Amino acid sequence: MPKPAKPSVKKPVGEQPENPAKLILDGAVTDNQWNLLPLGGEEEVTAENLAPGKVILPLSVWLELRDQLQERGEDIGVWLDSDETVDLIGEYAAELPLIAAHFPAFTDGRAFTVGRLLRERYGYTGEVRAVGNFIRDQLTYLTRCGFNAFAYQGDQPLERLLESTSDFTDSYQAAVDQPLPIYRRRALA
Repeated sequence: MPKPAKPSVKKPVGEQPENPAKLILDGAVTDNQWNLLPLGGEEEVTAENLAPGKVILPLSVWLELRDQLQERGEDIGVWLDSDETVDLIGEYAAELPLIAAHFPAFTDGRAFTVGRLLRERYGYTGEVRAVGNFIRDQLTYLTRCGFNAFAYQGDQPLERLLESTSDFTDSYQAAVDQPLPIYRRRALA
C-alpha cells in the first residue's frame, strides 16, 4: 500500500464548502452530526483550541495535528480540496471515520477520483462525503464511485434528491458499487 505523500505548500484560500444541517447518508436524509472547519481562518488551529465534538478538518490542518489528535479518533474527519489527492492521506485513511471531497464547481470532477481511490486502492470503509457544488445529476455517478454521503448546498429538497442516487437500474461498466461489468454478470447468470 502506498505511503502518504508529502503535503503541498499552503495554498491561497478559495471558496470553502458549506456544512448544511441535513444531508443524505446511506440512502436516507439525516441530521449532519459533523462541523466542517473551513481553511484559512484568522485564528491558528491547535489540538487544544479545536472545538469539541465531531469536526471535519482541512487536510493541511489534519496533517499538522494528526499525532496530537489521536485520542479523539472517531471525532476527527478530513476534507480534501479539489487539488489534493487521496495519496496525501494514504494508509492513514483507515484511522478516519469520515473523509470528505470538495467540489468547488460541478464541472470539476477531480473529487470523483477521491471516492474511487479511497474505496478501491485503500480499502476505505468509512463515510465518503461529497461537499461543495455538485449537482443532482451527479449523485448516481458519485454513488458508483463510492460516495455514501452528500452534503448538498442547493435549493432542492433532499428527499427529492434521494431518487437521483439510483437514476439507472443497471450499468455496463464496473465501479465501486458493482465490481463486475455487465458482460461478466450476464455470463454468470
